Amino acid sequence: MTAMFTAAAGGTLSFPGGFVWGAATAAYQIEGAAGEDGRGMSIWDVFARTPGRVAGGHTGDVACDHYHRYRDDVRLMRELGLGAYRFSVAWPRIQPTGSGPVNAAGLDFYDRLVDELLAADVSPYVTLYHWDLPQPLEDRGGWTERDTAHRFADYARIVHDRLGDRVGTWITINEPWVVSVLGYGIGAHAPGRASWREAFQASHHLLLAHGLGARALRDAGAREIALTLNLAPVTTPGRLDDPEAALSAEDAAAVDLVDCLINRQFLDPVLRGEYLAAVLDVVERAAGLGHIRDGDLETVNQPLDLLGVNYYNPCVVSAEPGEPANPAYPGTEGIRFGDAYAPKTAMGWPIVPTGLTRLLVRLSRDYPQVGLLVTENGAAFEDTVSGEHVHDADRIAFLEGHLRAAHTAVDAGADLRGYLVWSLLDNFEWTEGYGKRFGIVHVDFATQRRLPKDSALWYRDVIRNNGLRAGRARRPTLEEVAARAGVSRSTVSRVINGEAAVSPEFRAVVMNAVTELGYVPNSAARSLVTRRTESIALIVPDGVRAGDPLFATAVDAAGRELERAGKRVTLMFAGSPADRNRVERHLAAGHVDGALLLPARGSDPLPGALAGTGVPVVSLGRPPAAVALPYAGTDDAGGAAAAVAHLLGRGRRRIATIRGPVDLAAARDRFDGYRNALRDAACRSADAVGDLGRASGAAAMRELLTADPSLDAVFVAGDLMAVGALHALREAGLRVPEDVAVVGFGDEEDAAYAVPALTTVRVPWADQVLAAVRLLLRQIGGGPSSSVILPTELVVRSSS
Repeated sequence: MTAMFTAAAGGTLSFPGGFVWGAATAAYQIEGAAGEDGRGMSIWDVFARTPGRVAGGHTGDVACDHYHRYRDDVRLMRELGLGAYRFSVAWPRIQPTGSGPVNAAGLDFYDRLVDELLAADVSPYVTLYHWDLPQPLEDRGGWTERDTAHRFADYARIVHDRLGDRVGTWITINEPWVVSVLGYGIGAHAPGRASWREAFQASHHLLLAHGLGARALRDAGAREIALTLNLAPVTTPGRLDDPEAALSAEDAAAVDLVDCLINRQFLDPVLRGEYLAAVLDVVERAAGLGHIRDGDLETVNQPLDLLGVNYYNPCVVSAEPGEPANPAYPGTEGIRFGDAYAPKTAMGWPIVPTGLTRLLVRLSRDYPQVGLLVTENGAAFEDTVSGEHVHDADRIAFLEGHLRAAHTAVDAGADLRGYLVWSLLDNFEWTEGYGKRFGIVHVDFATQRRLPKDSALWYRDVIRNNGLRAGRARRPTLEEVAARAGVSRSTVSRVINGEAAVSPEFRAVVMNAVTELGYVPNSAARSLVTRRTESIALIVPDGVRAGDPLFATAVDAAGRELERAGKRVTLMFAGSPADRNRVERHLAAGHVDGALLLPARGSDPLPGALAGTGVPVVSLGRPPAAVALPYAGTDDAGGAAAAVAHLLGRGRRRIATIRGPVDLAAARDRFDGYRNALRDAACRSADAVGDLGRASGAAAMRELLTADPSLDAVFVAGDLMAVGALHALREAGLRVPEDVAVVGFGDEEDAAYAVPALTTVRVPWADQVLAAVRLLLRQIGGGPSSSVILPTELVVRSSS
């Protein structure tokens, strides 16, 4: 079916006849039953069990228990009117070792699931690989090995032999960019490797697996074959709202390169049988080209019936000389990755529905030979169960906006054939564990109870109508809540903000009105009056000394940047309880537009108090874990890990650390980076605590030498402490680095002039301050408030 122009008829924005409406899930995210019926281990089983990899230490062992509850879940699909259900087959259920004998019980499960779907008049859309590679294949090299692609083709043939008589649509691979970049390039996903050589090998072999698998499926008689890619329109800040805005040559080059890495690295080999020269240039510098063999691209370029499009948000870039490469995009030196000026989901992703229009139109224009299917689109929000309801108005607004964008794309000629919402169920959200909910059906993970959210019921109506009402669904307003409760708008706002001044009786009345109307608070509920003072408070908490390099840098850099923005700066010290109260009252009274908070200790109540003032506050450095403040920080854990890796590379094995104060978030992160790096290297750790000063560094070094006279290296979480440690080592008659190597942190002025010159981790103090100021100004202007983490850099000098 080719999509034709569709007009609003009878008050409905109708989609083409035969348009497919459905939902999607993935095996590891919902199935559970990880050790049942012969299922083998996957890379995600191993990764999730590794401490620190997944939030809360969560695993997919139980997930949504779909393996046992699939009949109930299919019944929900039928009640919602889904026409299609995209699910993935768990490779370890079919071949526990990734090759060889077939586990009949695994195939039996999918056999039952497909039959149940067909009986409910729901078409099964099968994804063969959604990230759960059998661990034995990873042990043999995983996707860095060509053989894995051939094993995938064997597996595809096995699954088709069992299900092919009833399954019409087959999706080979889901999101090879995520698998290769997050899994093999930066180690954020399973299997947790961090090598760009291996990432580009994996990327190519995933495409080869697609080609070999598609060929095997076609030879076996598959009717419809697809590949699913996570794609994003790449744009500049100026073009985000105005697609016709002029681009400088430098910005155009930045957009083109990033588009190559995100999109065309995968689109062109699959649909045109070629890699662009710009892609090959980056690949060659990072990995060489030996893994790309003659005939590979011909294999990859198999005829494709559908291209699966997973869209969540655009990618915003601009040329910025001197900018380091983005860790997820090698070769992007001189390119700044920015943020879309838009509301955010709970994942911190900007909500830009127009990006979907641009993407779909572009794909049909550039690759007209293939039909399009939105295989994932959805959002995580903070859902609240209220009795028998989940009033997720934000999710409805998200889905409606994106479906309107999809409709606009169809009208513009995009060959869009269906839309599958992500996700049917709340589930195991990979490294986020169970903390982020994308489902249109709420899952209570303790009881496994399913509860369709308002968004599910809304989506049911969209499916029945094959489209949207011409006018947008209106969400309840703050005024309507106030009228229903019989109180003022300001009282509603105070209740929503948790102010204690409202009596329990009125609080109960307001919350009852909120529940009845399904009201979801927005910015109007949080600030009824907008006033601008053009003043910013720079707040110095307890423990920050005027002599600290950070203090001087913060005051100087922040002052200059804010002055350029037309703001006045008020320097406020908050070292005593009386001072803290004065600062809190100053902000709550609206005397400033916002505040920049220098790093506070975990025991300091100030960050929490400031977070409740209703005034935009940005922390310079990560605030205490329990405080929800946006912040500009540096990769302290990564810097510490780099320092330890450097020492290990120099042959050091008895590496101790001098920690900073345990109530400073940065000091804890540096210690975690040190400890994790040693654990990965199977080396023993030892630590002493300092207070960031020279004397405490010397005292801690003496303590470490007393406990272990044979230690051969020390990582110190602050340069001043490291200088003290050097003094203590000389005092003990030990040579640096011959006897003991030393690495510090911060690259403060003393580091280069220490004797010997100190190897240290450079922290971009000034850039961090500027990032915090810009984040604060965006927040004051109503823009995004996502935190910023800047990279650190190891500076090697003679002390190591």
